[in-house]
Amino acid sequence: MKLRSIILVFGLFITNTTLFAQNTVQKKADNLFNSFSFYKAAETYKTLISQDFNTDYATRKLADCYAFMRNPDSASVYYKKTVVQNNVPVEYLYHYAQSLRGIGEYEASRMWFENYKKKGGLIDVQRFSNDAQFINAIYHTKQRYFLKEVLFNTEFSEFGAYNHYGDLYFTSTRDAGVAKKFKSGWDNQPFLDVYVIKKGSTHAIVDTKSKIKGKVNSVYHDGPITITKDGKTMYFSRNNFNKNTLKRDQHNIGNLKIYKASLIKDKWRKIKALRFNSEDYSTGHPALNHDGTKLYFTSDMPGGFGGTDIYYVPIRPDGTMGKPKNLGPIVNTKKNESFPFINKENVLFFSSDGHLGLGLLDVFAAVTDVDNTIVSTVNLGVPINSSKDDFSFFTNDDGATGYFASNRKGGVGSDDIYAFHRTALLKIESNVIDAKGDPIVGATGVLLNAEGHHIASLQSDKQGKFEIDIDRDEDYVIQIRKENYTKESKQITSKHIEPTTTSIKIDMALSTHPKKHVPDAIPLEIPVIQFEYNKFNINKNNALKLDRIVDLMIHNYPNIIIKIESHTDSRGSAKYNDILSKKRAQSTYKYFVSKGINTSRITEYVGYGKRKPLHVCNVTTNCTEAQHQLNRRTEVIVVNKQ
Repeated sequence: MKLRSIILVFGLFITNTTLFAQNTVQKKADNLFNSFSFYKAAETYKTLISQDFNTDYATRKLADCYAFMRNPDSASVYYKKTVVQNNVPVEYLYHYAQSLRGIGEYEASRMWFENYKKKGGLIDVQRFSNDAQFINAIYHTKQRYFLKEVLFNTEFSEFGAYNHYGDLYFTSTRDAGVAKKFKSGWDNQPFLDVYVIKKGSTHAIVDTKSKIKGKVNSVYHDGPITITKDGKTMYFSRNNFNKNTLKRDQHNIGNLKIYKASLIKDKWRKIKALRFNSEDYSTGHPALNHDGTKLYFTSDMPGGFGGTDIYYVPIRPDGTMGKPKNLGPIVNTKKNESFPFINKENVLFFSSDGHLGLGLLDVFAAVTDVDNTIVSTVNLGVPINSSKDDFSFFTNDDGATGYFASNRKGGVGSDDIYAFHRTALLKIESNVIDAKGDPIVGATGVLLNAEGHHIASLQSDKQGKFEIDIDRDEDYVIQIRKENYTKESKQITSKHIEPTTTSIKIDMALSTHPKKHVPDAIPLEIPVIQFEYNKFNINKNNALKLDRIVDLMIHNYPNIIIKIESHTDSRGSAKYNDILSKKRAQSTYKYFVSKGINTSRITEYVGYGKRKPLHVCNVTTNCTEAQHQLNRRTEVIVVNKQ
């Protein structure tokens, strides 16, 4: 009995010692995670998993580590294991969906977003509902950007390429030739420094000798940069530190600040922190507009929309700066917006994981109206964007070439810089004139592709002119008509046109003809086509109605011209309903063409979404299902009877 008791006590001692050691390892892992040392934390959580200690928790934290290190390939592996755990926090369903998006698994990602929503998670319904259409459109849009290899990428991180009068600056974590190596706990890479490849340089190797001269580079992160037009002042990002000691805020976070440097005898000196920096939040990614009157930057300062937002400060003639101004909710979202850049035409480009994109960070452009007010944003599409992080977009003054960075597959390693060139937009510029050469106002133009499918409709302005963008290497037909004039049609090709050519100019001359007698009324009954909820296909009932119209157009009224207008009910977002109504109009148009109606007899097919309801439905007035059905309609309208 005594021997058995000794063995039992000894066994308990070993067990308690093992548990104590494992608890110590978990505490170490959590401390590393909470201090943003994700690389070392990940290795420590792996140790806990291999020892089968608190495995569910360690797996969740390991997945989080890979997410923070912007590695969705590994993150998705471990998030997949977390979402099947008992009582897993609901946010992990969202994290798994995001990681799947980061590896291009869009259908699976949408399924897990739906699971997250069903479990009570909050989600942007409009963004979620438009996702499938967005992905399809992005991958089927004609490519306008083309990539070129950059030879100075390494296995380390390179980004922030910035061309200043032929000198190419960029930021990198490469540390070749450095005797004492410092590494960031975030991803176990060396700290960032700023490099420059001088204009006309034949030096093929970019190493420590290529670092910019002066006091900009430090022992911590430095870059990216922007430089004034006169080349005398540089603004750059840097970790907040004092005497080589990284300073942290109350949450133990080492923030970024924006600094200013002056060029003195070919070296960057007199480093000064900008006044709007703070010890309590980050400011970084500086970018000057073309005339140097505004400095744009990224910040997570209080009062934003969430994550990091894009701000700007006005720069006065004496060099002093005003107060930071947030760019507002059209640009900024609840997630992260960063890396602003403003081109020569004052167009803002930025990266975001809050707007609808292909995966992690995507590059977007801000769209402005005639008053230079930002009204929307547009995704630059592939190949600029991928399912991974795409950021630090820059264009040269020619507007056709530039650089961006990405951690996509196929690169040299980590973040790589990619050069691009863009084909210029091509447009048709036309003058619509009469026999005397005078402009015809309000003439209707229809642009068709080589297969006769409707591309766009437009009208001539007060000078008889119109413009329309077209794709390169395509054939088109443009038809012009106006009441009391003959119809004119011309074939146009954009094939074999120089890449620098931006417009094709044509004149369309219409002749008058005697007015034909048009009866006051034609006994033509046009039935309304109604659609099922969230559908745009032509069902049997709709086909019967459309066949009646086709029969009338072919046999009874062979000269009438029609247009197609489609609508939705009031449910769902305006953007989604616009897309749905356009699809309804398009399916009606295709049906007519398939039944032998010449495309020239259909002036246009348009979708009005939910803007023109027969029955108004809102918060105070609910529609019945029958009224919703009446709103879901396509109307075929006779625009010309002869």
